[in-house]
Amino acid sequence: MDFEDYKESAEQELKRADHLIYVTLKYTRTSEVIKNTIKRLISAIDFAALEALKYLKVKNISDIPRRRIKQLEEKLPEFKKEVKFYLLMKGIDAAPYSGKEEYRKNVTLLTPAGDVNVEKLKSFFERTILLVKNIDEMINKGK
Repeated sequence: MDFEDYKESAEQELKRADHLIYVTLKYTRTSEVIKNTIKRLISAIDFAALEALKYLKVKNISDIPRRRIKQLEEKLPEFKKEVKFYLLMKGIDAAPYSGKEEYRKNVTLLTPAGDVNVEKLKSFFERTILLVKNIDEMINKGK
């Protein structure tokens, strides 16, 4: 895959996440939809990190996403906050979970790693969009 493939894959994941938040979650209001949206956001960041590492010509890019994101942090220390954000979402995704107020307006995903309601999920979404955009801009400046 080349840069454009990774960029396109990240954008596709963001489109899916957008649909999950603004359409699916609006009608179903379940913690499972929140969890699936977080998975999509993680996947979008994974593709963006791969795109950045390929652009930076990193040798031996790890197959393990957590190591890959750490490689990105080593090459681009300015992404330290984004790496922490990514690891937070990975922790939420991996943790056992339950739902609160399912099928209601204030549906919340409850995990030991942190609780995620609809507003927090939207902020995760916006932050992920910004991260993917920043990586794209960095690559486009270098071309």
